[in-house]
Amino acid sequence: MSVEAREARQPWILLTPALTAVTLLLFIPLVFIVIYSFWLRTATGADVPGFHLDNWTEALTDPFYRDILISPLRIAAITTLVCALMGYPSAYFIARSQGNKMILLLLMMLPFWISYIIRTMSWINILGVSGALNTALIWLGITDEPIQMLYNEVTVILGLVHFLLPFMVLNVFVSLDGIDPNLEAAANSLGATRWQSFLQVTLPLSLPGLAAGGLLCFVLGAGTCITPLVLGGPGDAMFANLVFEAIITQLNWPLGSALSLMLLAVLGVLVMIYNRYLGMAQLMKGLG
Repeated sequence: MSVEAREARQPWILLTPALTAVTLLLFIPLVFIVIYSFWLRTATGADVPGFHLDNWTEALTDPFYRDILISPLRIAAITTLVCALMGYPSAYFIARSQGNKMILLLLMMLPFWISYIIRTMSWINILGVSGALNTALIWLGITDEPIQMLYNEVTVILGLVHFLLPFMVLNVFVSLDGIDPNLEAAANSLGATRWQSFLQVTLPLSLPGLAAGGLLCFVLGAGTCITPLVLGGPGDAMFANLVFEAIITQLNWPLGSALSLMLLAVLGVLVMIYNRYLGMAQLMKGLG
């Protein structure tokens, strides 16, 4: 074998473990889901193999599924906006800190050390009828009886912000940390105020990180299942909860597979729109 051929094969040899993992853990299960989506669930509970369009017809034509599909997109958009408004100042403060930057990053990543489910359920102890907030309000005399603050859309968004905010801060921080501070100093020396230098220099250069964090928060928020299940009410179910209900509760794998692929297709279209207007190259810049 020639030296050129050996060098050409080396990248593929190095990628073999990663490609094998992606194939076994992502591609093959996805193929099974596509196959299952065309099977037919009978009244006896048995799945009939074949090429049936009943599940897809139900998923695409039933207004129930269409209306619930809009809900997670709206909630994810609101969550992403809140994360951007809260995460950008935090990331800017960390990026411009002197000496204690690593400590602040460590404190920001502490939530990742705790299970996502535990973090979500902790809000019950804070906002519940006998939670810390209601106890404090009654003790201060602000209210005479507990206030119902759980199991609504606001608490779902609150739980998602709690879950997704570190992702936004990390992406924006990486983008801000790569900006030369001398650029702001140069703008100030040319007569720009600190606010003008931020709007005209820092903010445009940090937009890739903000866009990357926004895309990550939106996709994760739209596809979440645990937060609305724990903190939401009966009317706050998201599309992922329908997939969970169909597969786990009803054991209807064909319908659940069709619903999951439907959600995957919608999120895939949104990612394609992002790539069309911003480009995945901008996402790579925002990530590092």
